Amino acid sequence: MDIGSISTKGVVLDETNHVLADHYLLTQGDPIGATRRLLRELQAQLPAHTHIHAIGTTGSARRLVGAMLGATAIKNEITAHAVGTLSRHPDVRTILEIGGQDSKIILIRGGIVADYAMNTLCAAGTGAFLSAQAGRLGLTVEEMGPVALTSTTPARIAARCTVFAESDLIHKAQGGHRLEDLVAGLVSAVAENYLANVGKGKAITPPIVFQGGVSRNQGVVAAFEHELGCEILTDPAGHLMGAIGAAHLATDSGRLDTPFQFDLAEDAYQTHTNPCTLCPNHCEIVYFYRENICLDHWGNRCNRGGAEGRN
Repeated sequence: MDIGSISTKGVVLDETNHVLADHYLLTQGDPIGATRRLLRELQAQLPAHTHIHAIGTTGSARRLVGAMLGATAIKNEITAHAVGTLSRHPDVRTILEIGGQDSKIILIRGGIVADYAMNTLCAAGTGAFLSAQAGRLGLTVEEMGPVALTSTTPARIAARCTVFAESDLIHKAQGGHRLEDLVAGLVSAVAENYLANVGKGKAITPPIVFQGGVSRNQGVVAAFEHELGCEILTDPAGHLMGAIGAAHLATDSGRLDTPFQFDLAEDAYQTHTNPCTLCPNHCEIVYFYRENICLDHWGNRCNRGGAEGRN
């Protein structure tokens, strides 16, 4: 499972790494609720009495959901995306990933991660940015790609900041620019912003795989191809690559002590926070419970914090 701030993704792989079930849904600020809904959807796609022998989680809520499900592997997004992509594109050298609220670049050399960078400080150039601008133009996100490809004179949109981009978009629209030129300008700005910030100083070499939800926008794909001067590969499962990688990592980490039960997610879960008082840092520690039993805690900067607030 890949539990992000915007969307939650899940896949089930069999012994031959074939995808048996997959689903994508919005997190809606509730990773526990999203996990419940996702597991119901996955279970509905599987044959009865399917046994889950290993579980991997990644994404911003990986530890929370990992504790909830007793995951055998809890890994960061860089590792999960690299492993997932290599499982389907073994020759990949550069991974471009743009999600709902962040972006990342991963450089692969010899089948391992050689370098990476992330942009989590500004929403400019992310899926959330494109969604907001699509709404401003009266389009859906899905309509943006085909519309952008019809433009011959893209408008110049400053996408280095969401505030500047919105101001620039309004100014260009009021100046009489055509809709397709505005959209083409937006998708071009996404590619330019990504390469100037996330990809700055990186040796971007093909084969290049573009993934994440924004990779479904063919206008952005074309903009990257124009900027880099080479073919950009996309994958129908590009939005699921983190979850696919988490599944592979879970398999490599060993098996659950007992087969996973899907109704485990329906139990009652609670969290509470408590500041640690053992030093002046006063770390805010999160405690996670199932049926009043503490499963895990996190947020402490050292090994001393956490134990005093478990009960």
